[in-house]
Amino acid sequence: MLIGLVELLSLKIRKRGIKIDMRIPGGYLFGFVLSKAFMVINGFLKFRRFSVILVGKGVTLKARSLIFGGKGLLVDDGCFIDALAVKGITFGQGVSLKKNVIIECTGSLTKLGEGLSIGNNVGIGSGSFLGCAGGITIGNDTIIGNYVSFHSENHNFADPTTPIRLQGVNNLGIHIGSNCWIGAKVTVLDGVFLEDGCVVAAGAVLKAGRYAANSIYAGVPAKRIKERC
Repeated sequence: MLIGLVELLSLKIRKRGIKIDMRIPGGYLFGFVLSKAFMVINGFLKFRRFSVILVGKGVTLKARSLIFGGKGLLVDDGCFIDALAVKGITFGQGVSLKKNVIIECTGSLTKLGEGLSIGNNVGIGSGSFLGCAGGITIGNDTIIGNYVSFHSENHNFADPTTPIRLQGVNNLGIHIGSNCWIGAKVTVLDGVFLEDGCVVAAGAVLKAGRYAANSIYAGVPAKRIKERC
């Protein structure tokens, strides 16, 4: 009965069905349900919305009025979200932020950042960092592993007589397509345009450029290994 309840709640809240492994102990599932009930209550207290948003312990939200959408959003323990940006943050349906994800939309109070747009059913792994000053978009159904970092801004450094910190910044933004899988500890730099259906191997570095759809990339800097079969 408890398994059926968990499966039903997943369908109602996240709008996608799951099939629970029958070997999971009842006590574990009971604790899981209790933790999610706490997160629903905490989500309402944090966002003041009736749409179901699950928020864990120790979550920090800044510029909450600039966070849009997000039905079925799950923000796990320890996440930090600063939505201060020209476009703020838009979450699609069923987005999941695992533990200790950091989202920063503005790097300096002298210039507002562009912001972040995430599609439906996107999962972002624990410890990931999204620097959205130059703008980041992520398509539907994309999986992002643990400790992935996005850096959508660069420092200018052409003048050797002036400290780099005083030379300002430049940005092109980052676009990640739909149905991509980005492995653990990948670094995504400003100017990346990753087309739909790509797989990026763990530890790779994506530098500025366009990456062809349905391809597998690996290495530092990342290179195309082959097309997905």
